[in-house]
Amino acid sequence: MLAHRIALAAALAASGCTSITTVRVQPETLHAGSNVRPIAVIHAQVTSAYLLFIPIPGHVDLDYVVNRMLLATAKALGADKVVDIKVDITPDTGVWTLRKLLGWRSASASGVAVVMEPEAPAAKAAP
Repeated sequence: MLAHRIALAAALAASGCTSITTVRVQPETLHAGSNVRPIAVIHAQVTSAYLLFIPIPGHVDLDYVVNRMLLATAKALGADKVVDIKVDITPDTGVWTLRKLLGWRSASASGVAVVMEPEAPAAKAAP
């Protein structure tokens, strides 16, 4: 019976460890720079539990959360680029290594998905 409870707890921990949250924005309500039109704000997060240095489910690194989650979601929404990217990750060196005995590690990235706008033609100078 105990083995079943441990397996259930591990399955529940592994199932909800990644999340991507998006919200569409009106272009006139958010300034992202010149010649870009913001379409959405995206937040991606992954959390992994550790039990005796074994990650459950794993993939807690910036490459995964930025490239495979944040940028892939932006492309799926029709964005050309992501600007104002902010990242955060729990360190895995030094004293933070002790968290791998029994603990967790998380990484998150967020940014504004934008569509590139054509540049406005330059105004001709009056003679």
